[in-house]
Amino acid sequence: MFNKILIANRGEIAVRVIRACKELGIATVAVFSEADREALHVQMADQAVCVGDSPSRDSYLNMQNVVTAALLTGAEAIHPGFGFLSENTVFASMCEDVGIKFIGPSAYAIDAMGNKANARDVMKKAGVPVIPGTDGTVDSVEEALKFANDVGYPVLLKASAGGGGKGIRRCDDEEGLRKGYEAAKTEARMAFSDDSIYMEKAIVGAKHIEMQVIGDSHGNIIHLGERECSMQIRNQKVVEEAPSPVMSEELRKRFGEAAIQAAKAVDYVNAGTLEFLLDANGKDFYFMEMNTRIQVEHPITEMITNFDIVKEQISVAWGNKLSITQEEVELVGHSIEARINASTTGLIEYMFLPAGCLGLRVDSGIYAGYVMPPHYDSMVAKVITHGKNRDEAIAKMKRALDEIVIDGIVTNIELHQEILEYPEFIAGDYHTKTLEGKLGML
Repeated sequence: MFNKILIANRGEIAVRVIRACKELGIATVAVFSEADREALHVQMADQAVCVGDSPSRDSYLNMQNVVTAALLTGAEAIHPGFGFLSENTVFASMCEDVGIKFIGPSAYAIDAMGNKANARDVMKKAGVPVIPGTDGTVDSVEEALKFANDVGYPVLLKASAGGGGKGIRRCDDEEGLRKGYEAAKTEARMAFSDDSIYMEKAIVGAKHIEMQVIGDSHGNIIHLGERECSMQIRNQKVVEEAPSPVMSEELRKRFGEAAIQAAKAVDYVNAGTLEFLLDANGKDFYFMEMNTRIQVEHPITEMITNFDIVKEQISVAWGNKLSITQEEVELVGHSIEARINASTTGLIEYMFLPAGCLGLRVDSGIYAGYVMPPHYDSMVAKVITHGKNRDEAIAKMKRALDEIVIDGIVTNIELHQEILEYPEFIAGDYHTKTLEGKLGML
């Protein structure tokens, strides 16, 4: 096994990876920006290296500084977490060039699935169902209007290099499409330095279902069941659960076969997630995109499978075969994750996180006395519950959210408490626009 791993990330995911490494007996190296000198992941790692100034572009996105830190500290591998450099083909290739193992898929797989327009083509050739859309990018408003007229409104404009819900515009008519075209290109250029966009037919009333896959370098690929991620605001997930309340064994089998088929199409190795839209009829589903990295919501899959995805990432990166077969994957009970985000920054004066019962987990990178910087993602914690059934998981989540205290910053805890009381959530009968509708944001 590796002797030392550098974690090229920050916050709760860096803490999560460090904990996995400690349990495996692997030394860790944290990288940090000037704003993160007192961050929890810096304190927990065996070594820490400053890789630049506070803005991400000068530190966590500075590939040369991150790789240099790994070389100087003798790290044999880099775990990129999610976001930042996790889906960057140049970074993955750079690691390979200097003899450092990138704990993730190959640069080829990242490139094939990272560009959303290219990924559609790969999936179509592999026989995976895709949403009706353009073949390649749309390079003019006229092209966009022609596609919309052919398939009918509403349509979606989507950044080819997109991720995290950025660079997406829904257009319900010609006027909206004309305005949305330039807006989508501008947002894509600002977020990804790539303003190319493609188009898809909007699937109204759809559910966002994703399948966790993991593969090794010996040709084995398995899935670990699905996650329900339809409770969203502007394409940003808020609450996730596993398994999906609407999933039957027959439908799960179809989803799983499609996910593995998709992963095999790019010779996928390590952890990844296939994201699909399930039509309002509950029968037809379509490939949306693949995230070639660990997901924010991976803990709910770990809870229902009793399987440590991060440890398995490290193991298969070393060259080991998968530790389980598809037949050994068993989904037990129900799990829910609430993403606790901050809408302000500053000093965390006091903090109490819930604990004290079976089936409760809190992943966080903050502590009392920590000053939240304004430069990065707003997520401060993930609360994850597990119960023998969905009702028990919800009850535990309600209790956990009632106990949380984070003084000094404003968070969205109250929103989560409201969501758990929505009739649509309680019934499991919600889709990707349900939350926006409840909040009057449609």
